[in-house]
Amino acid sequence: MSSVLVEQAVSLLKQAKDKHGDGLVYPCSMGLEGSVMVDLISKHGLDIPIMTLDTGRLPQATYDVISAFEERYGIRIQVLFPDAHEVEAMVREHGVNLFRKSVELRKSCCEIRKIRPLNRALEGKEAWITGRRRQQSKGRSDLQSVETDVVYGLKKYNPLLEWSLNEVSEYVHANDVPYNKLHDVHYQSIGCECCTRAISMGEDERAGRWWWENDEGAAECGLHVMSLKEVSGDIEGGEGI
Repeated sequence: MSSVLVEQAVSLLKQAKDKHGDGLVYPCSMGLEGSVMVDLISKHGLDIPIMTLDTGRLPQATYDVISAFEERYGIRIQVLFPDAHEVEAMVREHGVNLFRKSVELRKSCCEIRKIRPLNRALEGKEAWITGRRRQQSKGRSDLQSVETDVVYGLKKYNPLLEWSLNEVSEYVHANDVPYNKLHDVHYQSIGCECCTRAISMGEDERAGRWWWENDEGAAECGLHVMSLKEVSGDIEGGEGI
C-alpha cells in the first residue's frame, strides 16, 4: 500500500475541511471505498459528518457495516430514508419491481429512493466527498480530484481517485477496518440488494449494477453522472491527488 496515496487522500480531506468547515459532508455508500474514507476521517480527527442513504432495499451486510463503523469509531452515522408516501405511490402505480421494467422506471426508483434523500443531506452544504475512483468504470475514467457539481452547485472531492481496487482492499485489511462482507464473494459496487450482483473476471467494477440493462452508459443512479469535470484551481495540490 502506497503511503503517498494515503497522504494525498488525507491532505485533500484536510483541505476540504479547512475550506468548507461545517459546509462539508460525506455521503457514504458503505462499500470498500467507504471503509477507507470512514477510517481516514475518524483516525485523523477531521470531524466530517458521515451520512448514508437507506433505500429500504439494502442487503443485511450493509446494515452490519454501518453498525460496525459506529462501534469501532464511536460515531453515529446519519441514516436518511426516502419519503414513505412517495415510495408507496410509486409502488402502487408501477409495482414493487418496477426497476426491472425499463431504464426510465429504474431511474425513477433511484430518484425517489436515493437522489431526493441526498438532496436533503446536501441542503445548505458547500461541498461533499465521494469514494469514486477512476478505475471503477469507463464512465469514471475522466474524473478529477476536485470537481464542480453543476446539479447541486457544490464542490465535489474525490480523495481516492487514483487508488486501485487492490490498494483499497490492501488498506482495509492492513488496518483491520470494518468492511461490507459482500466484497468477499465478488461484489464490488454495492447498492440495493435487488440491483446488485457479483461480477466476473474482467468486468468493470460497476458491472454488477443494473446488469440487465445492457447499457454501459446507464450504470449510474444519478447521484454523480452529471458532474462537471473541472479541477479547482484554488485548492492547493488538487491536480495531483
